[in-house]
Amino acid sequence: MNRTKVDEEEYWNSSKFKAFTFDDEDDELSQLKESKRAVNSLRDFVDDEDDDDLERVSWSGEPVGRRTRPGSFQSLSDALSDIPAKSYAPELGRPKGEYRDYSNDWSPSDTVRRLRKGKVCSLERFRSLQDKLQLLEEAVSMHDGNVITAVLIFLKRTLSKEILFRELEVRQVALRHLIHFLKEIGDQKLLLDLFRFLDRTEELALSHYREHLNIQDPEKRKEFLKTCIGLPFSAEDSAHIQDHYTLLERQIIIEANDRHLESAGQTEIFRKHPRKASILNMPLVTTLFYSCFYHYTEAEGTFSSPVNLKKTFKIPDKQYVLTALAARAKLRAWNDVDALFTTKNWLGYTKKRAPIGFHRVVEILHKNSAPVQVLQEYVNLVEDVDTKLNLATKFKCHDVVIDTCRDLKDRQQLLAYRSKVDKGSAEEEKIDAILNSSQIRWKN
Repeated sequence: MNRTKVDEEEYWNSSKFKAFTFDDEDDELSQLKESKRAVNSLRDFVDDEDDDDLERVSWSGEPVGRRTRPGSFQSLSDALSDIPAKSYAPELGRPKGEYRDYSNDWSPSDTVRRLRKGKVCSLERFRSLQDKLQLLEEAVSMHDGNVITAVLIFLKRTLSKEILFRELEVRQVALRHLIHFLKEIGDQKLLLDLFRFLDRTEELALSHYREHLNIQDPEKRKEFLKTCIGLPFSAEDSAHIQDHYTLLERQIIIEANDRHLESAGQTEIFRKHPRKASILNMPLVTTLFYSCFYHYTEAEGTFSSPVNLKKTFKIPDKQYVLTALAARAKLRAWNDVDALFTTKNWLGYTKKRAPIGFHRVVEILHKNSAPVQVLQEYVNLVEDVDTKLNLATKFKCHDVVIDTCRDLKDRQQLLAYRSKVDKGSAEEEKIDAILNSSQIRWKN
């Protein structure tokens, strides 16, 4: 699809396009993996910088991406004017016959310098291929991405596709700028033609995959993703494409079923907690959170079962537990939280185990207003004594602090904590009883 001058001017005027810089790297692979990335973070439930390996979750589903304004030009017309020089209005007082078009005297170097300063100038005088290529080389030598792009727009409009591709193939800097520009303005047809010419099959496949972003209808997007599965991606990216297709297929089924249940008004969870957004096109971790929130007890054989999602997409235990904990704590389903961390050995004995660490569990439970009795149980499971005391003090788990100081035989710390509890309270009486006990050999 050829872009008109209006489309190209949009590139300079609209803030949705960002300028190319020599430090830019192709971020297509990160976009390709959107099905296994979270849009935002779990900050509503957990805020811990120690676990950067975990994917995060958001409910809004808003697109994420940088939006920066291009560089120095206020509009394309400031950088590149197609108005013939002879049509410029002459200076006041100068007879028309004396008007002279000085732009015809500008060399490619002069023209590039003017473009760099954002001054109006016409490129139409550069008619031969040699002049046009010299203009491009001068632009590249200036190391100014905006000037290079302005010249490339001119070449794109005045050269045949075949000649343009052939010349850019041996000019890699200019080639990278053109690829970036075509991606920004969405000229997929020319971009695909360029990748075919360059025999860059993986980038061709990647560019084709990106077209799914323009497909709004879920069923049509799903069918399009299906056509991407056999394209020549790397092994890792092929797996992500397959996951993306499978995830959207699941989401379509879950969305249709849940929309029906919600409208019928007969399912308690949907009555008490109406859905905030459609699940369609959400990332995997958001889908898992949704499933843990609305479908936690469903059998593994159903598409909306959290366990089914975990197995299908090979979600690590740590990620699954963190997401399930966030969802069940949000609902204040403390029995489900307890079951999440209870394991049983072959002899039938049970114990608590947390792959994310019990200190993380305590933080998440507190953020979801867990009662003190629930908090105390998990604070007691924190192995590091200092961490346990800090958490117990922070969240006013008095019994944990008192018992830990007693076990440490730390009289001074127990005395200091006595001043923090209410006078005449059960906690003060418990501290006094321990301090007066003759059975404890205090270390201080």
